[in-house]
Amino acid sequence: MAFLTRINGRDSHEPPAPGQCLRTYLRQQGWFGVKKGCDTGDCGACTVHVDGVPVHSCLYPAHRAHGRTVTTVEGLATDGQLQPVQRAFLNAHAFQCGYCTPGFVMTAAALTPTQLRALPESLKGNLCRCTGYRVIEEAVRDAHRPQAAATGAASRDEDASADAAVVCGIAPFTLDTPAPTGMLHIRLVRSPHRHARITAIDTEAAQAMPGVHAVLTHQDAPAVRFSTALQERTSDNPADTRLLDDVVRHVGQRVAVVVADSPAAAEDACRRVRVTYDVLPAVTDPDQALRAGATRVHPSGNLAHRLHTVVGDIELGLAQADAVHTQTYKTHRVQHTALECHATRAWRDEDGRLHVHTTTQSPHLTRRHLCAVFGLQPHQVQVTAARLGGAFGGKQEMLTEDIAVLAVLRTGRPVQLEYTRTEELTATTTRHPFHVTVTAGARRDGTLTALKVRVVADTGAYGNHGPAVLQVACAEALSLYRCANITVDGYSVYTHNVPSGAFRGYGIGQMAFAVESALDELAHTLALDPLTLREHAYLRPGETSPLADGDQPAPTADTGLTDVLRTLRTVRDRRPPPSSAAVDARCLIGQGLAVTAQSTHPSDGHITQVIAQLRPDGDYDLITGPPEFGTRATDLLRHTAATALATSPGHIHFRCADTDLLDHDTGGFASTGATLGTQAVQRACRQLREQLLALAADRTGADAAACRLEGDVVHCGDRRLPLNELHATARHEGEPLRAIGRAEPCTGPSPLAVNAHWFRIAVHPETGALTILDSVHVADAGTVLNEASCNGQIHGAIAQGIGTTLWENLSTEPDGRITTQDLRSYTIPQLADIPDTEIHFCRPTTPDRGPKPLGEGPFNPIAPALANALRDATGIRFTTLPLRADMVWAALHQHRGGQL
Repeated sequence: MAFLTRINGRDSHEPPAPGQCLRTYLRQQGWFGVKKGCDTGDCGACTVHVDGVPVHSCLYPAHRAHGRTVTTVEGLATDGQLQPVQRAFLNAHAFQCGYCTPGFVMTAAALTPTQLRALPESLKGNLCRCTGYRVIEEAVRDAHRPQAAATGAASRDEDASADAAVVCGIAPFTLDTPAPTGMLHIRLVRSPHRHARITAIDTEAAQAMPGVHAVLTHQDAPAVRFSTALQERTSDNPADTRLLDDVVRHVGQRVAVVVADSPAAAEDACRRVRVTYDVLPAVTDPDQALRAGATRVHPSGNLAHRLHTVVGDIELGLAQADAVHTQTYKTHRVQHTALECHATRAWRDEDGRLHVHTTTQSPHLTRRHLCAVFGLQPHQVQVTAARLGGAFGGKQEMLTEDIAVLAVLRTGRPVQLEYTRTEELTATTTRHPFHVTVTAGARRDGTLTALKVRVVADTGAYGNHGPAVLQVACAEALSLYRCANITVDGYSVYTHNVPSGAFRGYGIGQMAFAVESALDELAHTLALDPLTLREHAYLRPGETSPLADGDQPAPTADTGLTDVLRTLRTVRDRRPPPSSAAVDARCLIGQGLAVTAQSTHPSDGHITQVIAQLRPDGDYDLITGPPEFGTRATDLLRHTAATALATSPGHIHFRCADTDLLDHDTGGFASTGATLGTQAVQRACRQLREQLLALAADRTGADAAACRLEGDVVHCGDRRLPLNELHATARHEGEPLRAIGRAEPCTGPSPLAVNAHWFRIAVHPETGALTILDSVHVADAGTVLNEASCNGQIHGAIAQGIGTTLWENLSTEPDGRITTQDLRSYTIPQLADIPDTEIHFCRPTTPDRGPKPLGEGPFNPIAPALANALRDATGIRFTTLPLRADMVWAALHQHRGGQL
């Protein structure tokens, strides 16, 4: 019987391959709104309707679609009119990166009234890492209200911001375009050992398999050592990594590359590669790795980086203290879990030029790395990125691009490497686990007299980001504290664990868990309100961190810090106690807070470049370096440009993430879009505005100072010159209306961006389960240009913070295998896990302050605030993350002498 299925109103007769799932079949047919996030039916990104019923298409056999009607997200909108759920998501800005949005839209569009009444349960099959779910819940409920039945076309501004494309499933992510003709697929052989030397690799059987084009080992790869970290200053990280190495230093390390006609053929061939290992001793604990005689991870030793800072006299400060607290705090290994996995396509054009389309936060630094590894010149390589399905620092790394380029150079064919969810969880990078010993002393009023910190950071098998994370943790994370006597010792240590890397917060969250917990212990000892102690322990407006380095931006407090503390006190003190009806009478109630800060200006030599130019139709192009990946930085920059050019955002057309468009740009990380990005846009648009006014003045004979840009015209007295005419004039004269803006970190004062969080919780003594009763966040975000977008950033950071604090954990067996290999075992928060949070922004009193970073900061106070609330509820100081219910129960059981 001939195969027939109807997809979005069109008949498809192409039969699926044996065993093919509906998701891959639909994408093969060009319906790229169906996303891949897990392959196990856990994330919901692949949700489609089969005869009107939502299904996870990664689990649904394609052959079962025969004779059925299939609807993907692209099929919901009809005749340019958005379906009510799409319209609600658009109006509510109910997404950030947008990768999960098609799946949510499809699930929500099919909800029944009964399912709506139990919405958290009904949406448990759909995961989002960016938004924190609150805005998604609001959008779903709005869509199903009677007044939402009317549909409507997207406005010009909505089209310009690409939001409509996201809710319709047509915004392209990395692999959402047809594959190049003749494209081959890559799969990797990975090490089963923590530490071993490869003595032989037999590839003959794999090479002989049908469809296999190449099997590559360390003998086929450049011997150049590099760091996978993407940072402007290459000296910040040790060059300790080879593309393929004859020594493996962690389970999951790349050993061999198989290039074949299909993913299945490549996987089969991987199983035929025979590797002989000489297994070596391994060291997995960073404290043990520092000891004399420990097994060496690298020939140079186990110390990737060390910091030692002394301010004042620590012993004098301790002697002056009325209370001293000493404790070691430990954070654990967690994963970014962006829903879009790492993926790269690479090919050579007819001129031999390499094109690399990939999931990177920094196309220019990726190109620089590739040129260094393969001995190429920048003009020989183009690196591009589409919209990314989340990042959180995980894509500030070169993990797939080098392999893809090696395969292209060896085979001459286009290639694709897409990581599986298991590879993401077991063989990419993680957050650095920290061991932090804090000794803090304070006077009776809460004034800090001494702060002594020893940090041991597990950078894993390779040092990517290790030194820089340590630097941020030991300086920027402590920049909030006003103390005359500080000693900091930091060690970034190699172990035979999976490599750590860049992660949201970049070391600040781990350090905050330790130091903010220590401050709470001082408050308990001194019988002070924890907030009162902090008011004495933090910088005053205008003061600079005692740890400021003259060669770097100097973290400096402004009125935002005092505004945050004042707002937090007001909001906390007016909150009523929980009602007895809402809480089990057996529960232990507690509250806790934490405050963290990050410097507004990055300290890594970050360079941001922007081009603003007039288009023939009178609109503007804005060209920037990084891709959009959920921070909504593109919206911020578009609004900044529109303000500077006296137009609306719908007239600003964004082009980004292409090394052919700009000379250089460091990339999108460290929340630089809100700071350096807006500065560069303002400078470029200011120059372009001056060019427009000068040209208009020249044409009319008016004084340029008397000309005014407004909308799509320049007013020169009584004359109106349309911008499209000015473009034609400039083109005729051979002088394009185009300006370049550039921004770099300053070396002067860098205002702190402050975030504070307060929780009230209930702990059930019989289970250890922690329930969040109240959640309040206060942010000093500077000038807030788009409150909905900023709210989304904060809600998303809180959700990720709750997950990584309470249960997320990469579990590792003694042999080094990570056992949390899918989204069922490594569980990220669902809608039902996340409380409502009351968000407050502290508005600047001066209009020139501009926006402050908000992408990372709200994540950092979550762990210490929850730990402090748990201490208040139970009387027990928990010093190790995560704060799992079983650990809480065990501690309560022990605390009460085994009696509960």
